[in-house]
Amino acid sequence: MAPYVRTLAATAASLAVTAALTTAATAAPAPSSTPSSAPPRAAAACSANGFCEDFESQTGTVPSGRWTTSVANCSGAGTATVDATVAHGGTKSVRVTGKAGYCNHAFAGTSLSGVPTGSELYARFWVRHTTALPVQHVTFAALRDTNDGGKDLRMGGQNKALQWNRESDDATLPAQSPAGVALSTPLPVNTWTCLEFRLDRSAGRLDTWVNGSLVTGLVVDGTPTQDVDQQWLARGGWRPAPTDLRLGWESYGEGDDTLWYDDVAVGTSRIGCG
Repeated sequence: MAPYVRTLAATAASLAVTAALTTAATAAPAPSSTPSSAPPRAAAACSANGFCEDFESQTGTVPSGRWTTSVANCSGAGTATVDATVAHGGTKSVRVTGKAGYCNHAFAGTSLSGVPTGSELYARFWVRHTTALPVQHVTFAALRDTNDGGKDLRMGGQNKALQWNRESDDATLPAQSPAGVALSTPLPVNTWTCLEFRLDRSAGRLDTWVNGSLVTGLVVDGTPTQDVDQQWLARGGWRPAPTDLRLGWESYGEGDDTLWYDDVAVGTSRIGCG
């Protein structure tokens, strides 16, 4: 994946984006000074046609089994390790120490080869992070798409809110206009958040939920909607065929963050937050 840097001018549009997010940001849970483990709880059940991972069987600090650590093109200060101090359920999670700058990216990833290749693909993971999403583009989950030249379908943030980004043509979901960004939501800090998405691989559609609620700006429904998926659908013929799921951190400009991932599940029907 070739790095790129998105330069954002201090325009009136950027100011409007920030204003649109202020109300949503203040509704986020207040940050705590030190991350702490959640009370023990059971993870949601695995899909019959997929897999789940709570990282409890990990025996070392390097993700193993179905999980591997990876970086593209170059490596730097970012790390992905098994952590026994912070967890959503049980006692372990994967901790990603992400640093600003593309070469400081770090991911723990797994193949999707065991998941049936029909139209529906659902994924759910819990994430906790320490720093609010920056204005510039970052990625915290990626899927390599063999139908798009092996480029990544990326979930992350821009303009301080959640977004999807298609690496091949830099299309974003939602559009990075004030109206589009206002239809997304920030990612709360210092608390566990349940993120889910659905890919309809045959129809080229996408749904995204945060803590069980569908996010209006993070939906590709096949009908171009201004400020939402009009740009995404402009190219036509998008039919994703992801081969892996990688959880981590990749910054294309500003943005250090520390993140924990836990209770990952992938299948062919919606899994829910449990």
